[in-house]
Amino acid sequence: METESLFTQQLSNADFELICNRVYDYCGINISSTKKQMVEGRLRKRVRALGLPSFAKYCTSVFNNSSFQGEFIHLVDAITTNKTEFFREPAHFAYLTNELLPALHLGKSPLQRPLRIWSSACSTGQEPYSLAMELAEFKRSYADFDFRVQATDICTQVLNIASKAIYSDELAGDIPVNYQKQYLLKSRDASSRLMRISPEIRRCVKFCRLNLNDNDYGIKGKMDIIFCRNVIIYFDARTQEAILKRLALCLRIGGYLFLGHSETIHGMTLPVRAIAPTIYERI
Repeated sequence: METESLFTQQLSNADFELICNRVYDYCGINISSTKKQMVEGRLRKRVRALGLPSFAKYCTSVFNNSSFQGEFIHLVDAITTNKTEFFREPAHFAYLTNELLPALHLGKSPLQRPLRIWSSACSTGQEPYSLAMELAEFKRSYADFDFRVQATDICTQVLNIASKAIYSDELAGDIPVNYQKQYLLKSRDASSRLMRISPEIRRCVKFCRLNLNDNDYGIKGKMDIIFCRNVIIYFDARTQEAILKRLALCLRIGGYLFLGHSETIHGMTLPVRAIAPTIYERI
């Protein structure tokens, strides 16, 4: 009976507001009132998994019971939106390959160390693996070129998927054909519709959990390139600017920041200058 009552039960406005406030305070994500049904649907699975009788009991347990402390991370995981693709917004990858990598490796002041690139909201891993493929392909032409890819996200569930690097082969269509041959592994089971990123690429990417709303990201040394695409749209203007300032300060002078094509820094005071659509150089 409890399961049936939970199935038809609704999240109260008071509990929804409490969840929104706690999530905003923790990670800066701004959940609009129009998302109440979405939050309700996603959290219903967590309430059931914990064997709790109601949303009210869930909220009381998560926010007032110390034995449920770890559940807040699952709550954040449940309501976080994670949409990504391999080689999403391909103009960025073209600019990286045709303009930035030659300038960084072959320019007047070439790097004398591995290039450091950070995918700061990596979701299930398609972005950092796309970057690693692009960089590995560049390295095939310049053996002395080296690189490291750091990939972070706040959601533990997507990080687990990313670290396994196993995907449906339906997603391969977004990957250039020559990269598919070079960097993807198909299952020996002909009936399997799965593929895995090759060990060569997996070794180049390091995943860890990071909250972009933290004051200190704990990043040692400066990055050369940071991708922060299609994530700041989930924050309010004040939080957007604070996050982008912190990211910019993680870049070396002359490093590059990539945002999503629907995102803008208009009206913000940041130590960057535009060099191409949604691509900025640290100054």
